[in-house]
Amino acid sequence: MSDKTILAIDNGTQSLRAIIFDLEGNILAKSQIPITDYQSPQSGWYELNPTQFWDTLCLACQRLKSTAPDHFSAVQAVSVTTLRNTVVNLGIDGQPLRPAIIWTDQRKFENYEPLKGYWKYLFKIAQLNDTLENFQSSCQAAWIAHHQPEIWSKTHKYLLLSGYLNYQLTGEYKDSVASQVSYIPFDYKHHQWAKPSDWKWQIAPVELNQLPELVKPGELIGHLQDKSAKATGLPQGTPVIAAGADKASEVLGSGCLEPSQVCLSYGTTATINVTSEKYLEPIRFIPPYPSSVTDSYTLEFQINRGYWMVSWFKEEFAHAEQLRSKELGISTEQLLEQSVANIPPGSDGLMLQPYWAPGVKIPGPEARGAIIGFKDTHTKSHVYHAILEGIAYSLKEGLEKIQRKTNHKITDLYVSGGGSQSDTSMQLTADIFNLPAIRPHTYETSALGAAINAAVGMGFYDSYKEAVQSMCRQDKTFHPNPDTVKVYSQLYNDTYKQMYKRLKPLYKKLHKIDGLD
Repeated sequence: MSDKTILAIDNGTQSLRAIIFDLEGNILAKSQIPITDYQSPQSGWYELNPTQFWDTLCLACQRLKSTAPDHFSAVQAVSVTTLRNTVVNLGIDGQPLRPAIIWTDQRKFENYEPLKGYWKYLFKIAQLNDTLENFQSSCQAAWIAHHQPEIWSKTHKYLLLSGYLNYQLTGEYKDSVASQVSYIPFDYKHHQWAKPSDWKWQIAPVELNQLPELVKPGELIGHLQDKSAKATGLPQGTPVIAAGADKASEVLGSGCLEPSQVCLSYGTTATINVTSEKYLEPIRFIPPYPSSVTDSYTLEFQINRGYWMVSWFKEEFAHAEQLRSKELGISTEQLLEQSVANIPPGSDGLMLQPYWAPGVKIPGPEARGAIIGFKDTHTKSHVYHAILEGIAYSLKEGLEKIQRKTNHKITDLYVSGGGSQSDTSMQLTADIFNLPAIRPHTYETSALGAAINAAVGMGFYDSYKEAVQSMCRQDKTFHPNPDTVKVYSQLYNDTYKQMYKRLKPLYKKLHKIDGLD
């Protein structure tokens, strides 16, 4: 038994995990509880009562206390990492006023007004009206204030999910700088709330006093209050240390601190991230997000529906495999992986572009997914294999954009998230990127990143570099196959990179037809 452990709370989209780490980054105990009760009052809406997140956190902690009492009693600090862009309205009594709007929510606010002052001319001159309109239409605060004014008038605090859970733990309205990824008036360059003159205040109808106090990652949020200690089973007064949002935590937990190291995350949203000490926009006028490393940035390229597509495929097309997996006592994903073992690189000419949900700029708001190259010899195994390839192709395109910005050659490719457990995904990633694909010693890299924040914040390590050296390790490395690299390189350059620009005019027509314009 370690005499010092850290409890990381990782609140993801599909489950909440409470994980106890030792100071070498080993998982000593884990409690995972699915989150499945999302509500859709209207098509495309996704909400959940915030208290359900809190109740799930408490249940996960209590289970750890009962199953791993020695490790639980040795917890020195708690840190929280959560999904991004999920907002909570609290009243003066600290209670939720409405369900939290989840990041997957697709509602749009259409009643916005033009910007005032010189801002509207600057956006027009810079040809950034699409970026502006995306912020205006996606701003949850604006939607709530317009459609539910009685709720907004009672809103004492407007928090992200991370801020809400930190408040529940400590009673303090504080949140980490590294969690502020949402449609709020945040200054991504200086890691503080935007200046009063910033255009974001015109769109998001929040007041500064409705937002939490910002704390740098690795700094103290507060201490566990009495009622929360009773609910979680943790000692009153346990320090709560600021971590980062899920993707920032994954980058840190994978050990990616240098600009030559890239973290590829095969999660619900697939991303590729690089840590930078400089403010560099990975895509023009799209800011880098705050890093879990203090005063640093993470340059990110994302696919909104990344490994979600694996779940989508399983639910829509793999019913037989689901039944068979129950008979064999293995996961459906294992059966699917076995089914693609003999599918050649390029899926026999089948190619997929994974834009099942649009992006801000790349892909644009009109984007759709596409599968081309069907023949009568193709099977659903070919489609599944093409999904894995398509996600990797798209992230490679993102990496190329990031490399041009940073002017750093990428030498180390770390792959995290649930998809990193697939040997098929790891090998085709190595082949498509033509880089060794490194699997970290744990796929719970988001929780590990939060634990590293706590370890540094508690003074167990003097720096993030020292903490990463002690708490992060490599598991298995998948090396590119030169023959397969040639196949993927030709398919990527000659076909994949041509798909979007050729299909874009058709996407725009479909965008108008289905009423999204």
